[in-house]
Amino acid sequence: MNDSKFVVVSTDVLPEVILKVLEAKRLIAQGICRTSTEACKMADVSRSAYYKYKDSVYLHSEKISRRVVTYHFVLLDQAGVLSEVLTSLYKNKANVLTINQNMPIDSAATVTITVRFDEAGADPEAVRELLEKTEGVAKVRILTTAENQPADE
Repeated sequence: MNDSKFVVVSTDVLPEVILKVLEAKRLIAQGICRTSTEACKMADVSRSAYYKYKDSVYLHSEKISRRVVTYHFVLLDQAGVLSEVLTSLYKNKANVLTINQNMPIDSAATVTITVRFDEAGADPEAVRELLEKTEGVAKVRILTTAENQPADE
């Protein structure tokens, strides 16, 4: 049985090797380096240290933990409706994390979109109200917020 526990630790107190492993992982994830060997060289970390820690360390983004919202839509089966929704989210500084669209039934499709708001002042409820006014959007509600609690309706 794995009894792993997670902690949040400031990077100021972490050993340098951990920071280098995180950097190597970032280089690979962003496509800057194609192989772990290349990333380890660029981050100046040994491959053995990289492989020892790579599956155990990762960055926790404060923005992600507080600013993630999942919207549930009922969209009319019309060309361009989802595109308009995505454009509106983009204009409101929302970064789309996931989209799940179902097949239309009775000329309407359900869609869930999870977004991260990178702007500190973004109001998910105000964005919901704006999205609800989009042509072809029959209904929008907030399913969850970053704390993973059902949102008030």
